[in-house]
Amino acid sequence: MSGRRVLIIVPAWNEQDAIGGTIAEIRECVPDADLLVIDDGSLDLTAQRAQAAGATVCPLPFNLGVGGAMRTGYRYALRNGYDAAVQIDADGQHDPRYLARLLDELDSADVVIGARFATPDDPYKVRGPRRWAMVLLAWVLSRLAKTRLTDVTSGFRVSNRRAISVFSTHYPAEYLGDTVESLVIAARAGCTIRQVPVTMRARVAGRASHSPVKAAVYLCRAIVALVLALVRDWPAQLEEGSTAEDVEGGLPEGVHPGAAPHQQEVRP
Repeated sequence: MSGRRVLIIVPAWNEQDAIGGTIAEIRECVPDADLLVIDDGSLDLTAQRAQAAGATVCPLPFNLGVGGAMRTGYRYALRNGYDAAVQIDADGQHDPRYLARLLDELDSADVVIGARFATPDDPYKVRGPRRWAMVLLAWVLSRLAKTRLTDVTSGFRVSNRRAISVFSTHYPAEYLGDTVESLVIAARAGCTIRQVPVTMRARVAGRASHSPVKAAVYLCRAIVALVLALVRDWPAQLEEGSTAEDVEGGLPEGVHPGAAPHQQEVRP
């Protein structure tokens, strides 16, 4: 990890059956990184099992969605002076064996996406309206970021200090905001965006719900989310001067600035 202090942020909502295995695999692949689970208002044993697995747990009082959970994680990363922040799903779909490759790419980029569809032999297949939406989003974001992007809805990504500074203040919470809109924000703030080909896996627990109707709804919502992201007045340049004090008050009670992860108060 090239001497970087790395924080791995795992947003989790009702993932009690998967979270323990996900944490164990992350620990095995990147043992030197700190691991923060954002328990996004879970109603099951997600927080307890994450804590038992050795992660620092930040419990949110109610469900904010991935965007809200990740903004909390980025603020934690900024306050505690991390060089890189990683977003990885709690359900086991993201393979942490790719993390070293993504982190190495930060030598020449501010945001690095673990991307599907980046190679002709990628096994992940999406068809119909959902695939059309992904292609449209990738086409528009590629032009905005001035680089080839194939999977702008991927939640598997890493950010350096410059991007952490922007995301700690401006990370959106709306539908697709944590993926599509966050890339629009990063590009407009002057961040360099790159992608690294990865292979996604099936969920460890639970079941993804897909149907033709839901796929069509996804297409419509994706287009609306993209239009809103493009017309909103996001920062025109990177906020180089952002500090931990700029986001004071943004973390839930029990997570304190300046303390090492093992010193943070953790509430089940």
